[in-house]
Amino acid sequence: MSNVKALPLLEPEVTESVAPCCPPLTERPLTADEATRTARMFKALGDPVRLRLFSLVASHEGGEACVCDISDVGVSQPTVSHHLKKLKEAGLLTSERRGTWVYYRVEPSVVAAMGQMLGTLG
Repeated sequence: MSNVKALPLLEPEVTESVAPCCPPLTERPLTADEATRTARMFKALGDPVRLRLFSLVASHEGGEACVCDISDVGVSQPTVSHHLKKLKEAGLLTSERRGTWVYYRVEPSVVAAMGQMLGTLG
């Protein structure tokens, strides 16, 4: 007889700063608020260092990365922290402090919404 028991799935916590950006572009025109929020996300990814940091976090084993593992992108540590802060402010990353280190994770709901928005073109 097995002691295996199915555990319920937990819904991810949603914070105010993390919200899907907008509907697909072909569905309807964006509102002013949706356009502002979406532009902030794409602007954050428009910087090569930020895009590289985002990629490093997204592709890191386990889906999260310690700041100590992603700091080698050709800029100083304070600049890395600045760029990570901008990605977090744009709602693309979440973070959690564990002891002296901060761990970053890509916010999947926002990235999925951005992909859905662009995936309907063409």
